[in-house]
Amino acid sequence: MKLKPLGNRLIVSPIDEEETTASGIVLPDTAKEKPQRGKVLAVGDGKWDEEGAKRIPLDVSEGDEVLYSKYGGTEIKVEGDDLLVLREDDVLAVVQ
Repeated sequence: MKLKPLGNRLIVSPIDEEETTASGIVLPDTAKEKPQRGKVLAVGDGKWDEEGAKRIPLDVSEGDEVLYSKYGGTEIKVEGDDLLVLREDDVLAVVQ
């Protein structure tokens, strides 16, 4: 299934963090925090300006790795993959 986000939304695949600590302790799933880093899979066309005359493009593009707010977005499951639909405002930074 192919998804195309609308407006200023984007689809992100969360990147799971390390499952062990620096000292080698394995963390159980219940102790892990929600990921805040992901790879952008699809980007919407952008939101309309105040006059409704033209679209304002998003600052992120497909393939970017981004940091997003911890509880931002809507979690969805597509073909067995956990994905997030985020607004551009939920994106905090692009990882370079």
